Amino acid sequence: MKREIVVSVRQEGAWFVAQALDPDVASQGESVNVALANLREALELYYEPPVPTVPSQLHRLEVEVAAS
Repeated sequence: MKREIVVSVRQEGAWFVAQALDPDVASQGESVNVALANLREALELYYEPPVPTVPSQLHRLEVEVAAS
């Protein structure tokens, strides 16, 4: 699925900072094109579903709570 994202690019010293407005994800590069490419990769990772490296374990906990 493709999604269009509004991005702000600004220069800070020798670097260019590319920042997506929603979600708030940013990256940088030595040129506008590199900053945008790095931001694209960061956004792809942001939207990638998590994959556990170790299977989850379920546990039961008993906790003390105040009576209402």
